[in-house]
Amino acid sequence: MLPQYNNSLEVLKEAKKERLYGDLLLQLKKDFALASAPLDFSKDIEAKDLKSLLHEKIYFLILEKFQNYLNLLYVVDIPEREIKKLTALDAVDASSAVCFLILKREWQKVWFRHKYNS
Repeated sequence: MLPQYNNSLEVLKEAKKERLYGDLLLQLKKDFALASAPLDFSKDIEAKDLKSLLHEKIYFLILEKFQNYLNLLYVVDIPEREIKKLTALDAVDASSAVCFLILKREWQKVWFRHKYNS
């Protein structure tokens, strides 16, 4: 089963370790595009740069395109109870926490697909 992660970089390091980082990137691109919030990054983007890009995009969505943000949460399948648990006081902290939730969920999708389709 998947281990517990403490932050976004741990999720990304695990994806690299499992050699599924590329699949994770594809899943992120796909789901963000489905939510009308496309992401543009190269396939060789470093983990810390990806985390920063996701954080900035989520921050922008929260402040400027809230409906697209809600669509993203739906497409990625973030449970409402997880969003309600967030204790962030401002958009910066909230976007960081949501970035972590999204990365965990996307990694879960990729990991399960790889494990059970092999």
